Amino acid sequence: MLAFVGNVNADGVVHHKLSHSIRSRFLRFVPLDWNPSGWVGLRVEVYGCAYKSDVADFDGRSSLLYRFNQKSMSTVKDVISLRFKSRQAEGVLLHGEGQRGNYITLELHRARLALYLNLDDTRLRFSSGRVAVTLSSLLDDQHWHSVLIERFNKQVNLTVDTHTQHFRTKGEGDSLEVDYELSFGGIPLPGKPGTFLRKNFHGCMENLYYNGINIIDLAKRRKPQIYSGNVTFSCSEPQLVSTTFLSSSSSFLSLPATLSASGGFAVRFQFRTWNPDGLLLSTRLIGGVSLKRAQKQHLAVSTGHRVNDGLWHSASLSSRGLQVTMTLDNEPSSTMELGDHMEAGDSLYFGGCPSLNVSGCENPTLAFQGCMRLFSINSQPMDLNLVHQGQLGDYKELQFDTCSIHDRCLPNFCEHGGQCSQSWSCFYCDCSGTGYTGATCHNSIYEASCEAYRLTGSSSGYFSIDPDGSGLLGPTQVYCNMTENKVWTVVTHNSTDPVRVQGSTLQNPYIMKFNYSASPEQLMALVSGSEQCQQEVMYSCRKSRLFNTRDGSPLSWWVDQGGERRTYWGGFLPGVQQCSCSLEENCMDMNYFCNCDADTDSWSNDTGVLSYKEHLPVSEIVIGDTNRTGSEALYRIGPLRCYGDKSVWNAASFYQESSYLHFPTLQAELSADISFYFKTSAPSGVFLENVGLKDFIRVELSSPFAVTFSFDVGNGPVVLAIKSHVPLNDRQWHYVRAERSVKEASLQVDQLPLRFLEAPSEGHLRLRLNSQLFVGRTGLIVSVSSASCVLVGLASYKYFYLCEVSVSFNRESSVTYTFQEPFSVMQNRSFQASSVYRGNSRARESMAFIFMTTQSPAMLLTVSTFSQQYIAVILARNGRDTSRIITVGFNPLNSQFNPACVVVYREYPDLIDKDMNLKYSLSSDTEFISIKSLTLGKVTVDTMDEEVMQAGSKGFIGCLSSVQFNHMAPLKAALLNRASSLVSVRGHLVESNCGALADSTIFHSQSGEEFGRGRGPLRNASQSNYAVIGGVVSAVVFISLCVVVVMTRFLYQHRQTRRDASIKEKEHRTNLETAYRREAAYRAEPAYRTEFRLHDSHSSTLNDNREYYI
Repeated sequence: MLAFVGNVNADGVVHHKLSHSIRSRFLRFVPLDWNPSGWVGLRVEVYGCAYKSDVADFDGRSSLLYRFNQKSMSTVKDVISLRFKSRQAEGVLLHGEGQRGNYITLELHRARLALYLNLDDTRLRFSSGRVAVTLSSLLDDQHWHSVLIERFNKQVNLTVDTHTQHFRTKGEGDSLEVDYELSFGGIPLPGKPGTFLRKNFHGCMENLYYNGINIIDLAKRRKPQIYSGNVTFSCSEPQLVSTTFLSSSSSFLSLPATLSASGGFAVRFQFRTWNPDGLLLSTRLIGGVSLKRAQKQHLAVSTGHRVNDGLWHSASLSSRGLQVTMTLDNEPSSTMELGDHMEAGDSLYFGGCPSLNVSGCENPTLAFQGCMRLFSINSQPMDLNLVHQGQLGDYKELQFDTCSIHDRCLPNFCEHGGQCSQSWSCFYCDCSGTGYTGATCHNSIYEASCEAYRLTGSSSGYFSIDPDGSGLLGPTQVYCNMTENKVWTVVTHNSTDPVRVQGSTLQNPYIMKFNYSASPEQLMALVSGSEQCQQEVMYSCRKSRLFNTRDGSPLSWWVDQGGERRTYWGGFLPGVQQCSCSLEENCMDMNYFCNCDADTDSWSNDTGVLSYKEHLPVSEIVIGDTNRTGSEALYRIGPLRCYGDKSVWNAASFYQESSYLHFPTLQAELSADISFYFKTSAPSGVFLENVGLKDFIRVELSSPFAVTFSFDVGNGPVVLAIKSHVPLNDRQWHYVRAERSVKEASLQVDQLPLRFLEAPSEGHLRLRLNSQLFVGRTGLIVSVSSASCVLVGLASYKYFYLCEVSVSFNRESSVTYTFQEPFSVMQNRSFQASSVYRGNSRARESMAFIFMTTQSPAMLLTVSTFSQQYIAVILARNGRDTSRIITVGFNPLNSQFNPACVVVYREYPDLIDKDMNLKYSLSSDTEFISIKSLTLGKVTVDTMDEEVMQAGSKGFIGCLSSVQFNHMAPLKAALLNRASSLVSVRGHLVESNCGALADSTIFHSQSGEEFGRGRGPLRNASQSNYAVIGGVVSAVVFISLCVVVVMTRFLYQHRQTRRDASIKEKEHRTNLETAYRREAAYRAEPAYRTEFRLHDSHSSTLNDNREYYI
């Protein structure tokens, strides 16, 4: 917006030059101040930049013909551009065709632009076979519109104003062959074979270019290749004044009824609207003795159908003698018989009635919302400019000299193929048959996985699943095999029966492509969202090798989902040309890695299961060695089978006020849905927030009794709030779902009534965000804290982290979780283990858990590797020999259940305890290779140190909660998948609420609350015990912990000072052990310590000589 200084007198002229050129359809000038001593007035002239304009005016019967220099023109690339403004909703802009069946037609149809393009050498004899690409609407508004057609081979771009549609033509041809000529503005020979009769264009064209040739310029210069029939080279401006009826309750236009020389009355006008109901015309009839009878009975006549399509329609109503005739467009007239001669009253009311009760105007429905023009009463045209100036008739809530109609279905905001319809002020989506529901067909009616169907109580069968929920992908049908242990999702393809192959060579191989019942994008979403996928490959052979025995090059292979060639078979290592028999060490000839490579005359088998899910499913198989005498192969590719759903009950825990998660910017310009479960004891906090320059979206707990959903798309902040009659910070799971679209916003909390708000019909629509998406905290805004949990699923993006699960252990209890490798680990291959495992080594591990116990010593956690390394976390008494032991100290009260939160990070080559802020240095070669499993509780493996074994044999008595190792939660995963082969549970385990009690003690939460697990009632009596302990002891524990923390901090600082001095002065192990003894003597009070031990049994040097510096 720019401000300009105007003139100060009636004759002065002030010039302003813009520093930069602008391109606009409209300019708006707003006077800021007037000359106080003069009259109010304004005159503005705007001079544009240099612009070349070649214009042609078509009167509806004219056209331009561009004749080629040769008989036909064949092109593989075309660029056609023009500008036009039309007075009608129908008309041909461009047409060309060839005798072989090629054609191109650009025309206006129902005020939309349609492009017909055929590159096939087949002639379509019926118009029903012509497929059009349509774009834009309301193009008969007498405004200039730009068109650009770009074609290269089959790829076509059609652009109208600012809207572009990309598409590919059907058929085998790549070139467009047009015979003799191209016509612009109409089809001059409608009887020509292969063409279809259309209306000619009525309006103006400007700057018409065909492949760089200025057609209008050639016509103006009367070049011989151009024939112009009745075309003028200036654009006439018809005086068509329209008026817009803005209000559905109060708009009206009153015009006087002129006298008719022949008696009766006749009214004509044009209208366009989107509304299905509205008053067009009302008047009082004046007649003879039959008037009262006519008032007592209502006579009706109707004509036309579907006139609320946004197009201009002509209506006329006339009376002659005892008949009233009504005509709509060019349809047959409808008549009604009267009992006596009738004439119109003094005034005719269009669109509605005045607010006051006016005799002669009745409105049985809503007032008209739309546009009208070309009023004629008794064959006399009405000048709307006089109405606007107050010299003729009366009006209210009208807008003159414009038709302010908008197509609210362009662009189509109905998602997933929903059909859009509209009224004057809003649009509606018909979601029938799409598989989606909601105001914009955003929400899928199907579950996201077979696992989700099982949770609803369904049994095995065929189901439609939507892997990405409300994302772009649609639903697909799969078979859900719900076994006792797992829920398998089965996706079939077009060739599941055994296939025999003969006569193939490497130069001419046998190729089979597999078409699955789901699209590649749906398969990718299904595989990525599953915990594990597999596909069986049955391959039998006779004198048919998989690999060339001379150079090892593959003779047969399969292609993965990304189009990459794969040469491993049966679940073996990706990139390794071997089969399952090599893994199991039972190949018929140990000189080969596959049975088929033995190349025997008898049938061999290399069947296996592919389980590296990033490569699944198999999209193609290629077999190339079955051309020798007696050679043949038999294969069968089984269906894709997946189990597990990563999106089922995963969560994130926020243990500190500064805790948060951040993700890339939320893609939610037009629509987004956010759903999660949470539990907390905090009175308020932000669950989620993403901001832009001005726009934002936020979901928060605004008070213990209220959840709010707020956003701003540029129309001002919008806030939806739901208040609960019970506290929401009661440490129970609560469900929140927020959704925003261009049509409405909604908020749901548990089973409380849905909060709903419609979006304004005018204003900004797009939510423009540019920062990261924060879950739990936004910048400096503190989110839900005090160890709260949130489970989040966002639109088509899903981020899931694991939350607290609490389990009570006894002396014999243990949980072992085997970390799932992406492929099967080779067994008994020591000569290959080094290279394989080194590639999977880790120099960084992190672990976190909460525990309560009175036992010491006790084994808390053990992590082991395939190379017999291990990490052990042990609870032990202070005062013992601590060489090669990393300790993290804390001081719980004796003989009581008191929680301690342990968060340990091992970042090569250092050790960090997060809570105590201690750092321990290890030797430089502490590389942790190929993690195998994690065990909580009792350990019976005899490959560990005696000290570790002593603690491991005594197990752990107490509670473990919120166990996390790196980015996994093994305790949670083990409890949810007890039937999995990756999980081993020994002894008696009881899920408990001790984790909630631990949280309340550590973070000073409210006492006396009854905590639950959030997954149902407790299954033993520990709940009541812990509740009593929490209520009675929490106050004492709070005070005690405060004192202990202060003392520990002081002693730690004092000890750190002595330790630093000791390290600088002592360089040998004996001196280091002396320092430990002094420190132990200094801190003689009873204490417990958490021990962190790193061990590698492969190297005796590592066991005997490694020193850990503290």
